[in-house]
Amino acid sequence: MADKLGETRIDDIEDLKPSREQGNVRLPVPSNDPNDPLNWPLSIKISVYLTVCFFTFIANVNGSNFTVAIVPLRKHFHIDPTDATLLVGLNVLMFGVGNILWVPLMRVLGKRPVYLMALTVLTVANVWSAFAKTWGSLLGGRMLSGVGAACADATVPSLVAEMFFFDQRGHCMMFFHLALASGLFLGPLINAYIVGLHGWRWSCGFIAIFSGVLLICTFFLVRETQYIKPRIQHPEDDVPVKRSFVGWLSPTVGFNRQGHFLRTFWDILRMATYPPVFWAGILIGCFVGWTIIIQIATTQTFTQPPYRWTTGTVGLFSLSAFIGALLSFYVGGRLIDLIANRARRHTSHPRPEMRLIALIIPAIIGPLGVITYGQCIFHKTTWIGPAFGFGMHAFALTALSNIVVTYVVDCYQQFAGEALVIVFVIRNVIACVLSMYSSDWIAEQGASVVFGEMAAIQYFLLVFAVPLYFCGASLLKFTSGYGPMRRVGC
Repeated sequence: MADKLGETRIDDIEDLKPSREQGNVRLPVPSNDPNDPLNWPLSIKISVYLTVCFFTFIANVNGSNFTVAIVPLRKHFHIDPTDATLLVGLNVLMFGVGNILWVPLMRVLGKRPVYLMALTVLTVANVWSAFAKTWGSLLGGRMLSGVGAACADATVPSLVAEMFFFDQRGHCMMFFHLALASGLFLGPLINAYIVGLHGWRWSCGFIAIFSGVLLICTFFLVRETQYIKPRIQHPEDDVPVKRSFVGWLSPTVGFNRQGHFLRTFWDILRMATYPPVFWAGILIGCFVGWTIIIQIATTQTFTQPPYRWTTGTVGLFSLSAFIGALLSFYVGGRLIDLIANRARRHTSHPRPEMRLIALIIPAIIGPLGVITYGQCIFHKTTWIGPAFGFGMHAFALTALSNIVVTYVVDCYQQFAGEALVIVFVIRNVIACVLSMYSSDWIAEQGASVVFGEMAAIQYFLLVFAVPLYFCGASLLKFTSGYGPMRRVGC
C-alpha cells in the first residue's frame, strides 16, 4: 500500500505484538524525526493547542455576540425581528461554510499560515462591523467575520490527531469542545455587559481587539502540525535535524507540493455521502441550533413581563449552560478514552464505534433538558427551572459533540479535516435555518409544543447510533470503496 501523507506505516507488524500486549505501543506510531508533531515535547503541544483553543473560544463568542443585542439592533436600524436574527443566522451559516475555503488551503499551505490569515480576516471584519453605518454593511461585516471564525472549527480536530495519540484524543479533544462551549455560553454573558454598558458596536470592537492580540500570539506560539513526510523510521545517520524556533516561524514549513486545492474541495463534497459524517452533522446541528433558539428565546422572554430583566441579567442566565458544559468534561472526554482503551486491549485495531457507547448519558439528559426549558418558559415559572433545563442541554451538547466528532476523526483520520467540514457545514446550515424560523414556529405552536417536538427529533437522531455501533466495521469497509477513502487502500 502506498504511503499517505501523515499516515502511519508499520513495516513489520509482528515485531510490535509483544509490546502491544504489554501496553507499550501507542498508535499512531511516530517516526524518529524530532520535527514529527507526535514527538514534540508536551509543553510545545500544550502551547500550540491552547492558543488554537483560544481562537476557538473567540470565534464562538463572535458567533453568539448579537444574540443578546436583538432589541437594540432593531431600534437602531428600524428593522423587523426576522432581519435582526439574520445578523445571527447568516453569521452562523458562514461559520460553517467558511471551512470549504480554509481546509483546502490548509492541505496546500499548512495550518499555521491559514490560522494567521483567518485571524486577520476575523479582526478586520469586526473592525468593519464596529463602524458599520447601515444594516446591509453590518450584515456584510458579520458574514465576513463568520468566514474568518470558521477556521477555528473544522481544522482543530485534525490538529489534535496530528499531535496526540489515539488513547489521548478523546480527552484532548474535550478542551476544544470546552473552548467552543465557553464561547457559545459565556459569549452572551460577556456581550450582554458590553452591550449594556457601551452599546452593540463595542461587542464587535472587543472581539477585534482580542483577535488582534491572538493573531500576534499565534505568530509566535503556533507551530506547523502538518507533517508532510511519511511516518517512517530514518536510519540513525540520517535522522532529520531538529528545527529551531526561528525555523518554525517560516510560513512554508507546512507547504505540501502534493496538495491539491480543487481535489480537496471535491473530497469534501464526496464525504457528505459517508453515513457517519452526514449523521454527525445533522445530530450536532440540531443540538447547536437549539442552543441558539434557547438564547434568542431567553432574550425575548426574560426582557418582557413578568420578568423585565436587564440585558446584563439575561447574559448571566447563560452561566447555567456554562456550568453544564463544565460538568460534561469527564463524560465527553476521559470516559470515551477509557472505553476506547478498554476495547484496544482486545484488538490491535481499535474500533472507532466503541466511542459511541458514551452517548448514553448525554442522550438521556439532553432532550429532557430541552423539554424542561420549554415547559418552564411556556408556564412562566421562576428562572430556576429554565436555567436547569438549559444546563442539562449544554451538558449534553458539549459531551455529545466531542464524542461524535472524535468518532468521525477516528473513522476517517486521513481526511479528518474534509470530513469535519461537512459535519460543521451541515451543523451550521441547520442552526441558521432554526435561528431564522424558530420565532414564527414558537409563535404559531407555542413553546411547550415546539420544544417537545425538538426533543423528539433529537431522540430520533440519537437512535441511529445503534446501527452505527453494530455495523461499524461493515460501514467503514463500504465507505472505503468510494470517495477519498478509496485512495487510502490503493
